[in-house]
Amino acid sequence: MTAGTGDEHRWPEPERALEAGIDFDRANAARIYDYMLGGAYNFAVDREQAAKILAQNPDMDYVCRANRDFLRRAVEWCLAQGVAQFLDLGSGVPTVGNVHEIALAQRPDARVAYVDFEPVAVAHARELIAGYDQVSVTRADMRDTDGVLGAPGVRDLLDLTRPVALLTVAVLHFVPDPTLPAILGRYRDALPHGSVHVMSHGSADHDDPDLAARTRAIQDGYRGSATEVVLRSRPEITELLGGLDLVPPGMVDIVDWPTASPGERPTGGYAAIARVV
Repeated sequence: MTAGTGDEHRWPEPERALEAGIDFDRANAARIYDYMLGGAYNFAVDREQAAKILAQNPDMDYVCRANRDFLRRAVEWCLAQGVAQFLDLGSGVPTVGNVHEIALAQRPDARVAYVDFEPVAVAHARELIAGYDQVSVTRADMRDTDGVLGAPGVRDLLDLTRPVALLTVAVLHFVPDPTLPAILGRYRDALPHGSVHVMSHGSADHDDPDLAARTRAIQDGYRGSATEVVLRSRPEITELLGGLDLVPPGMVDIVDWPTASPGERPTGGYAAIARVV
């Protein structure tokens, strides 16, 4: 594999079997995201796709950084609420400021279960968390609810008698499955009272026609990749949260959660946290 920096990356021995499952021919959202954030775990095909996306909307790298900042704020909010367990679906390639770094810095007893299907993301994550007893990585399709919840890295790590934060950050717009509301409902049903569902999701449902057009341009930039984008409307995104009560300020642009940021330009992505009751 040639890393994003042009350096040769050697896979750790336990992960060599995963390499056979890597799609070298089509770009993947996890690796594109890694490239946009300056990471090294991506291929030429991912960088080529990223160039197409940036040509459609030069703000895309800003959107990725803004989403990463939202993830940090959301994790910090969860910790402040006493929620110190995290199930991160579609966790992607770990980069600086990943969930376990944020959580463990504030709560040494925090637990983080990462789940992703992309082999590069899984291989790098396992390499990164070596030595952490409170962190696991599971390779699984998030649509397989029973498979994820029953995986040793999830089942044996998370204590489902205590609150858990379900993280679906910048991943659901890569899942075209029409049964997605029911899938997410099954995850929430498995979580105890006091848990929360953290979400960010791309959308072209905006009053500002320019912002809507920029978001659709991002969608166009992903066409032909292994992970094309599905832009859902505000009502459709709300449906993914199962009608649960949203914590203030509700569903807002990523940069405006949890407080409005008038100096920041909007991303076109919505963010929200819902309480699991």
